[in-house]
Amino acid sequence: MDYRHFISADTQFYPLQDSFRLESGAILNGVQVAYRTWGRLNSTRDNAVLVCHALTGSADVDRWWELLLGSGRSLDPDLDFVVCSNILGSCYGTTGPTSINPETGVAYGTTFPAITIRDMVRLQAVLLEALGVRSLQLVVGGSLGGMQVLEWALLYPNRVQAIAVIGTSGRHSAWCIGLSEAQRQAIFADPNWQNGDYKPNQTPDRGLAIARMMAMSTYRSWASFSARFGRQMQTRETRQQFAIVDYLHHQGRKLVERFDANTYITLTHALDSHDVTRPGQTYETVLQSISQPTLVVSISSDILYPPAEQEELANLIPNAELRQLDSPHGHDAFLIETATINDLLIQFRNKLQLPVLTAIP
Repeated sequence: MDYRHFISADTQFYPLQDSFRLESGAILNGVQVAYRTWGRLNSTRDNAVLVCHALTGSADVDRWWELLLGSGRSLDPDLDFVVCSNILGSCYGTTGPTSINPETGVAYGTTFPAITIRDMVRLQAVLLEALGVRSLQLVVGGSLGGMQVLEWALLYPNRVQAIAVIGTSGRHSAWCIGLSEAQRQAIFADPNWQNGDYKPNQTPDRGLAIARMMAMSTYRSWASFSARFGRQMQTRETRQQFAIVDYLHHQGRKLVERFDANTYITLTHALDSHDVTRPGQTYETVLQSISQPTLVVSISSDILYPPAEQEELANLIPNAELRQLDSPHGHDAFLIETATINDLLIQFRNKLQLPVLTAIP
């Protein structure tokens, strides 16, 4: 599939002039980063805000966080230079498994090397340096995006003024790792997956769709599915089935239309590797070393990254405040309850004595 169809016309591309060394020691050549920006960098080059996207997300903040982006909102192009890049390993323009390997002339596929959250952040740092950004007023993200935010605070403490993490953890739990593995095995069990890669001219669409169905069941909650679907039935191709079944199949088909199975495998492995712990330091001491003002947002009904994980972050990060988003929508509430997320970010930013923002009318 040609994933360029899903890349916004406003996306820009930065080609690295040098090779890029991964945390594993592997070398990538010919790396490019796909990114979008809103607003302008000021003369002192310190008004940038970096937004980090989630697992199957993209640099198109105006699509998935629309209510946060705009004049007087928490991401204000009148005041901020807002940047979001597609992460390393993405299938939306940044080098990943669907990219052509310059050494072989064919797509990397399963030969794309293992990557980490730190690799993603280090590549973002290369981009920001190329854009002329001296420091970041704020780095913000939810889920996988929140993991990147934590690594920004740790890897580049002198370049980040404040951070906001939403529905995330400091290290991937056994619960999440197990769910990731089950989703990957669904892809591996697809008949079009052969000898660790796709059959010629075929993709494991069914396996990827099932992986997405599993994931969607963890992105929402009992209350959310009960209220929306209950035990409703509906007709699909002359037969009756539960509405929730139809919904999950629909979500699976939608992901297959826009995402790549090898990318999904690569990024879920990167998620599983997430752990802010450093050699010679404990998990606790690393989090205690984060000095930036920090907003930690938990989601009351999140079963993927439950509130206990955000409470742990807020308790260990010295200058952190914890806010809870009360929502029945589970983990995906950070993409659904966007007006509330916007207000929380505005309140946080105003406490930092940055240019004053106003809530959405």
